[in-house]
Amino acid sequence: MTRDEALAAVLRETATAHAARASGNEGMVRVCARRAAGAALAWWLQEHPRPAWGTDAVGRLRGLAGEADRPADVRAAARRLTARVSAGFEAPHREDPLEDCRTVTAHLFGGG
Repeated sequence: MTRDEALAAVLRETATAHAARASGNEGMVRVCARRAAGAALAWWLQEHPRPAWGTDAVGRLRGLAGEADRPADVRAAARRLTARVSAGFEAPHREDPLEDCRTVTAHLFGGG
């Protein structure tokens, strides 16, 4: 995956997330935010391999969340994107998944 392909995937997923938000589907917003961050991670991992992180977005986000040399805000955003929701589909935090996605993708595309 090239950087441009990853950026296009991030933009597609975030556009879908905004449409989902407009229709009141916050669960889909979270899914799209994770997929967007996962696309950025897929690109970044080509140059910074972490085989133990696996091949799916959630596993890779968990890996990023546990990497001590990443900035605290990036680790926290990755952790929130992988947090389990309640039986009523409520997230255990108030932060916006799209903002968390932006934090992660900005770090990865910025050279992190």
